[in-house]
Amino acid sequence: MTRRRVLTMIPVLVAVSAALFAAAAVSPFDPLVGYLGDRYVTTGAADRAVLAGQLGLDVPWYRLYAQWAADLCTGDLGASRSFAQPVSELLAQRIPWTMLLVTVAMTVAVAVSLVAGVVAGMRRGGLLDRVVSTVCVALQGLPPFVVSLAVIGVFAVGLGWLPPAGLTDAGAEVDAAQVARHLVLPAAALAVSQLPWLLLAVRETVAANRGEDFVVGAVTRSIDTATITRRHILPSSLAPFVTILGARLPEVVVGAVLVEEIFSWPGVAGAFVQSAKDLDMALLATLTVATTGAVLLGSLLADIAVVLLDPRVRADG
Repeated sequence: MTRRRVLTMIPVLVAVSAALFAAAAVSPFDPLVGYLGDRYVTTGAADRAVLAGQLGLDVPWYRLYAQWAADLCTGDLGASRSFAQPVSELLAQRIPWTMLLVTVAMTVAVAVSLVAGVVAGMRRGGLLDRVVSTVCVALQGLPPFVVSLAVIGVFAVGLGWLPPAGLTDAGAEVDAAQVARHLVLPAAALAVSQLPWLLLAVRETVAANRGEDFVVGAVTRSIDTATITRRHILPSSLAPFVTILGARLPEVVVGAVLVEEIFSWPGVAGAFVQSAKDLDMALLATLTVATTGAVLLGSLLADIAVVLLDPRVRADG
């Protein structure tokens, strides 16, 4: 099953990348606008045509795609017009910052959702459960950019506790203290945007598992509540939680892009947006394929984790 899923990823990535090149060919945006900038309006039509030929912009999309795919198979990611540097170098500079943001944010979201979800689920209908449920339902309707603007308004502008954007203060060296201080707000915004879905999933599964026969049996044997929760309820609740986490991966990717843009975080989001505006296909296609592959791989790993966590799934399969 796992091998089949991995092999299925290949045609999906091929279809996504080919569709991207085809869509770019009919896009109303002119790549020369992004390439020339302010010089576009002062450049004559003849010079634009010559420049388009030099950049390969007059080549049919399927030939461009075939060349890009052939280069990709040899490990050549090409060069970015927007950033005037090889795509491989650009990604090496930016991906670590995106990974740092996503890792910290999702670690916080998972930890908080597990703790608060278990407590709320074990006390279904109590004060804490009602408060948690109300807050989560309210946050579910807020997109990541709204959450980002809210935390900036409160903690950066209003209270002045934390910087509103960037990786470091202006002119400061990139060190652990500077990065950690500037990471707090974007990581918090991304974590809050994903927290309601994860927390409510834990709450529901924990509340449902409280009535299962194995829990009732443990209670009749006079096992204390903490032990029942730790050894019986929580392990049974992890598999559905991991499933929800895997299903949320596309939303995490979109949320990370929005959060990085708002906080001027130097990850891949800025490159993604710029390459889309300029139709910088070498960079845009690589980022699109990499993002799609990461989502598919994350979903596969989530399914594998579910099988390992819940023997009943393995038995059914």
